[in-house]
Amino acid sequence: MNFTRLLASVSPADAQARATAIPENWMQGRTAYGGLTAALCLEAAIPLSGGLPVRAVQVAFVGPVNGTAVCRPQVLRQGKNTVFTSVRMTGEEGVLAEAIITFGAARTSALDFAHLAPPEVPPPASARNYFRQQGQGPTFAQNFDILLAAGSPPMSGASQADISIWMRHNDPATLNDAVALLALADAPPPAALSMFTAPGRISSMTWMAEFLTETIKTDDRWFLARHTAQTARNGYSSQAMSMWNTAGEPVMIGRQTIAVFA
Repeated sequence: MNFTRLLASVSPADAQARATAIPENWMQGRTAYGGLTAALCLEAAIPLSGGLPVRAVQVAFVGPVNGTAVCRPQVLRQGKNTVFTSVRMTGEEGVLAEAIITFGAARTSALDFAHLAPPEVPPPASARNYFRQQGQGPTFAQNFDILLAAGSPPMSGASQADISIWMRHNDPATLNDAVALLALADAPPPAALSMFTAPGRISSMTWMAEFLTETIKTDDRWFLARHTAQTARNGYSSQAMSMWNTAGEPVMIGRQTIAVFA
């Protein structure tokens, strides 16, 4: 099931909650792909946003997401220019994820800058497949085109974990909107995987994403991401992420905490 059809399949669980049957092709081992979990939480919160654009999403991945997941949004506070919401995703095994999503109106300000230049990398047409062979990688990755623009591929024993990746939904009907961007942003495996020399388990624990634009646009659905693992210690890795459109304009930054079982 592609992303467009998956979102269309979301149905009311009751007056406010929304239920989604997680398709097998969006799984990562025994849990749904984390970007999809975050995107479903955002999709559930948007009707409570008062029409304001999303500014930040913070997600804790509490348990394996599978079967039917129910997202229940709640307004925490609605101010003059902002709306804070929470979304709890539940399933048969209890709480699966917890999200805090912030919406905010644009404001007039004397400050207007973005010191986030994209890395110098070849265009998508000249980049190689991120996975060494087409069809490799976790099941959910087959929903995306993922190209390695700079850095080292997974399990290559690299001396550092700093990768730049071109990526897009391979569903041509996918819209350029906040939900689709959030579903895409977590597609690359953690940067630390490039330092592995053999397969090892990893699992996202928390993810924070900040939207830097209200208008999400790019050419041919491509976005450039740079993921850098800044620490790895005691079985946990902390990584930073930035994303740009094809014009080199920043669209998102984020941070992630990852459990490393290797």
